[in-house]
Amino acid sequence: MRVGFIGLGSQGGPMARRIVEEGYETTLWARRPESLAPYADTAAKTAATPAELAAASDLVCLCVVADSDVRAVLEGENGVLAGLKPGGIVAVHSTVHPDTCRELAEKTAAQGVSLIDAPVSGGGIGAAERRLLVMVGGPDDVVARVRPVFETYANPMVHLGGVGSGAVAKLLNNLLFTANLATSATTLALGEALGVDPANLGKVISHGTANSFALGRIVDAGGTLDRLAQHAGGLLRKDVGLIAELAESAGATPGVVLDAADATLNLMNHPR
Repeated sequence: MRVGFIGLGSQGGPMARRIVEEGYETTLWARRPESLAPYADTAAKTAATPAELAAASDLVCLCVVADSDVRAVLEGENGVLAGLKPGGIVAVHSTVHPDTCRELAEKTAAQGVSLIDAPVSGGGIGAAERRLLVMVGGPDDVVARVRPVFETYANPMVHLGGVGSGAVAKLLNNLLFTANLATSATTLALGEALGVDPANLGKVISHGTANSFALGRIVDAGGTLDRLAQHAGGLLRKDVGLIAELAESAGATPGVVLDAADATLNLMNHPR
């Protein structure tokens, strides 16, 4: 399978490198030429446009930031859909609205192209170490075709159902992570008020039954949400807002997890 990869940032870059290192014929495209420089020592080819990349690929992986970026790369002038042949596959690794994936899947199907959603969790290190969590939504046969490529960086790869289900799972994951940030941060603050050093309390909890990934991020950041707010506040607000919208549309009651996530956003000064 020939693979095209677009989105060579801190997450997508290591994923693309794993694909190349596993021997897949790989083509890269980036808006900025400097983003391609780190791959000069690899067998990867480069394309002048997304359409040119797509014409040389059977599978095109997108790891761009937002819904608008996905649409622009796919549907824009000289976009992926202008070059991808019938039978091709688009994998959206971005964290976007599930309805965006479903709508685009309908559009791509009209020209004989399959689109699946495959958001990821684990960061660039997870990809480099071949332990990235990949949450996939799409038809069984299409998922089976891309599995060998995904497994160059994924472990586990979880197939959740139809198109959009991977995006829903990723948003739920991010909702719970956001909620856990508030409970962790306020627990450390309460401990300090009761005379327990936050750093030492973090060590205790990280080895206890209440440990969480969120707690670890706060401890690493010096016991506060300030650093996380600066780097991730806007993205977490986006994701919490999306899952709240989905719950409202489905008539579902999110419960305390949304309340806790909103508490985190307020603590970060990024209210929803």
